[in-house]
Parts: sequence; structure tokens; C-alpha cells
Amino acid sequence: MAKSLGVWFPAIRAHSGADVFTERLCAALNACGIHAEITWLPLRAEYAPWTVPKPKPPDWAAVAHVNSWLPQRFWPKRLPVVCTVHHCVHDPALIPYKRLLKRAYHRLWIYGIEKNALAHAQCTVAVSQYTAQAVRTTFGIRPVEVILNGVDTDFFTPIPRIQPNKPFRLLHVGNWDRRKGVDLLAPILRKLGSGFELEYTADRGGRHARYGLPSNARCLGRLDLEDLRQAYRHADALLFPTRLEGLGLVAVEAMACGLPVIAARSSALPEVVDDGQTGFLCPVDDVAAFAAAARRLAEDPELWQAMRELARVRAVEQFSHARQVQQYIELYATLTHALV
Repeated sequence: MAKSLGVWFPAIRAHSGADVFTERLCAALNACGIHAEITWLPLRAEYAPWTVPKPKPPDWAAVAHVNSWLPQRFWPKRLPVVCTVHHCVHDPALIPYKRLLKRAYHRLWIYGIEKNALAHAQCTVAVSQYTAQAVRTTFGIRPVEVILNGVDTDFFTPIPRIQPNKPFRLLHVGNWDRRKGVDLLAPILRKLGSGFELEYTADRGGRHARYGLPSNARCLGRLDLEDLRQAYRHADALLFPTRLEGLGLVAVEAMACGLPVIAARSSALPEVVDDGQTGFLCPVDDVAAFAAAARRLAEDPELWQAMRELARVRAVEQFSHARQVQQYIELYATLTHALV
């Protein structure tokens, strides 16, 4: 006999995007009338799981949903498990951006955890086609479901804009490491000159201060959601030269706010940005191409406006959080034969 659907999230509090994913999905499920709850585990549960007591699954739960980095010690024995891979850290393309210690940690510890997790999960989900293929290649796991991460397109919305700013305002959002292409921001801005400005968010560890940016760059600090939305709304384009992304949620948030995206043609970003329609995809590390894309938008207000409109449409149609949540609900129900 079918039973009511309840979803339990045993999760490690890592202060990462995976935390945000879990919190938003849990809240959305409850808003849909589905009982969902997170049991947070300390960070040491990842690297020293034997030091953390095993959590007991709630009696009402029909399915568990875990991150692929969660050691199997914390998995429930009696429930089917959905395992989401947010980013395949074993992708060879990541190697140039890892220090030796991190490479060893991923290879000698995380690889074994993920291999075990993906072998035992009733369903493996990746957040993009690119990540799904990386999982198949790395672990030989088939099939891998793809459920695109979404954003709240009722919150991330555009405001009416007739013309771009003068100077043309670029925005960069994210932490500051080489994988994100932050070393390219200064040369791009210098190539563009005084007709352009860059606003950027601060790195949580203060690494943005290490990069010598020109005088037409301004730090916005660490932003809460409302301030982030306003930054998207009042910018003219998102500058996103990242070299590797599991999906690129920043680009989705920007597009939902009607912001054209200038990104690298790499990893999952072609799944997000429709080149020439919702933004421009540039060759990786090509400073001249990024500058040319920004200049083209600044010099053609009609193109800029058209891209704003198409970016919003694409975000709503392909990347709404409501769409993502509904796909997970259908997946849970299929695995558990539960009543929704």
C-alpha cells in the first residue's frame, strides 16, 4: 500500500552551495505540503565520520536525499536513497586548479566515499548534463538522472530598464579562486577602458584583496539575497569567465533578473547561456573575446535589451526552482510509490 511522501535530508553543514540547495529544496517541499526535514551533521562528519553519532531517520520518512560526499555511515538502512552530485571534483579539467593536498584528499578519501555512495543509491542525480557525463566517465555509473538546479524566479526578477548604464556596468559574483577565472577580471577591465566599470562581490576569505584591479572596479562586499538581487537588477551584464562549473547558478540568477551573461564556453555553461541569444560564450582565457562581447552589448542597446528579455524567458522556462522541485517530487514518488 502506498504511504504519504516524506523526505529526510541527512546533510553535512559545509557552508557551501550544497547547503543552500538542501535548505531551499527542503523549504519548497514543505511549502508543497510534503513533510521534509534536514538533520545537520558537523563538518568533521565528512573527514572523520567515525567521530559523529549516526542520526536516526524519522519514522515518517519515505525516502532519504543525500549529497554524494555523505559517508555511508550516515545513510538510513531502510529507506531508498536519492544521491545528488553537485560537481564532479574528479574531473581531469580541475587538476590545474587544485593544490597537492586537495588533490590527495579528493583522490584518496572523497573518491571512495562517492564511489560507494553512487553504487548504493537507488537513484543518482546530477545538476547538469556536463556533470552527469563526468560522473559516468569517472565512476562508470549508469544511468544518471539530470535535474537542473533552479532559482526562485519569483524573487530573482528584472526591473524595467530602457538603456544600459554609462559607464557600462559589469558585475562579477562568486568566490575568488583561479578556477573562477578571477585572474582575468583586471586584464579584461583594462582592455575595456574608462567606458566600463566592474562591481564585484567579496570573497568569504578575503582573497579578492590579492588581485590588483583598476580604479573602475568597486567591491560590493558580502551580499545578502536582497542586495544580490539589486546588484543583478542594476548591472548591465554578468562577467563570468569561470573555467569550470558544475552548472553555474550565478549565471541563472543573473538571467532571471534580465542580465545578459558573458561567460566562458566551458563545462556546463553552454547548457545555461544560449550564445548570441541570452549572452555570449567566449573561448576560455580569451581576454580580447570577453572585452569584445562587453563592448558589443554597450554599443548596441537594442541587442542588449533583446538579450535581457530572452535571458529572463530562458531562466523561467528552464531553470525555475518550481520546475526543479516538481521533478524531484516525481522522482521521490516513483522510488517510494508514495502518495503525493
